Amino acid sequence: MRVVIVGAGIGGLVTALRLHRAGIACVVIEQSLRLREVGVGINLLPHAVRVLAELDLLDSLDATGVRTRELVYLHRLGPEILHRPCGIDAGHDLPQLSIHRGRLQGVLLQAVSERIGPAAVCAGRRLVAFDQDGQGVRARVVDRRTGRRETFAGDVLVGADGIHSTVRSLLFPTEGAPRWNGVLMWRGATEWHRFATGRSMVIAGGTAAKLVVYPIGAGTQATRALTNWAVCLRTGKPGDPLPARQDWSRPADRARVEGELGRFRLPMLDHVGLVRATDACFEFPMCDRDPLPFWSRGGVTLLGDAAHPMYPMGSNGAGQAVLDAASLATALARRGDPVRALHEYEGARRLVTSDIVLRNRIGARETAPWWPEPKPYPFSAAPARAEEAVA
Repeated sequence: MRVVIVGAGIGGLVTALRLHRAGIACVVIEQSLRLREVGVGINLLPHAVRVLAELDLLDSLDATGVRTRELVYLHRLGPEILHRPCGIDAGHDLPQLSIHRGRLQGVLLQAVSERIGPAAVCAGRRLVAFDQDGQGVRARVVDRRTGRRETFAGDVLVGADGIHSTVRSLLFPTEGAPRWNGVLMWRGATEWHRFATGRSMVIAGGTAAKLVVYPIGAGTQATRALTNWAVCLRTGKPGDPLPARQDWSRPADRARVEGELGRFRLPMLDHVGLVRATDACFEFPMCDRDPLPFWSRGGVTLLGDAAHPMYPMGSNGAGQAVLDAASLATALARRGDPVRALHEYEGARRLVTSDIVLRNRIGARETAPWWPEPKPYPFSAAPARAEEAVA
């Protein structure tokens, strides 16, 4: 069996490592010309860390991330609302890890290169179409450096290419843009003074105005840490047109971000100084998509944000992609028939992740009660031949 994976993000790289561990050949195609450590902080809960620990990556992740010890939930003006332990401190046998998204991707990429080979990830290839028959699936790509067209053939094609997934758009060509919930996120990370336990996550405020701060790596001094922050503000209504394409690296208007910091008061750290000390700030509209009626067609399936993009609540986005990867690799290893394996994978994961997407739309207790109910599946089924729709 051979698997072609579209997308060298967290989900795609973990899928490659799990397939390799199961003895299944794979290749990853990535449209970026060069894989860079972009993004800011993310959290991996113990159930996702378990999948990575089974790949013998826990030591590498510990070397770059932080084992989160506690969550402190504050009113946006400072009074404490909730205080609870996390990870091992909460009784789990594996930690909750806070880590820079790009550094996590770097750890995974290095593992893929060392275990599968440096040619396992083919960068600079943009998927434009695929077709399939009884002999397998063929991914049609364009080399962005040369303009030459290439074909990658396999028994299975996995779309792990994010919220703007080309594979998903070929399966569901009339779906349209992601759905914005009206919240803009401004994010950044910089070295800053340690606060509280040194492994604490602080969330101040609610859906309309929220500030999140937590360490994601060691600093140059023992009293400092690489610290992630996010300011989330409701600036529109759910369903409004996207203010900008969702992008990990879109620069933010620093003056606008700093102008909103007076909404918050944190007793344990200087959040204004933290944001002002950050060199690069990014703007990110909070988006998701409606759950799909199916992920797979023949030997083609979806994974991670391509399958179930969700609002970043509850530290579930990257973690669910990791769980997808483990489930898919297990099904492919157990079943000789790739189509039956994809059916098993989808049966294990689709309804579970759809439930998380819809629960994240409801959000926390302070979410506005007028939040609209999710609509039924709003667009037509895929064409009979996926190559009829070209991204």
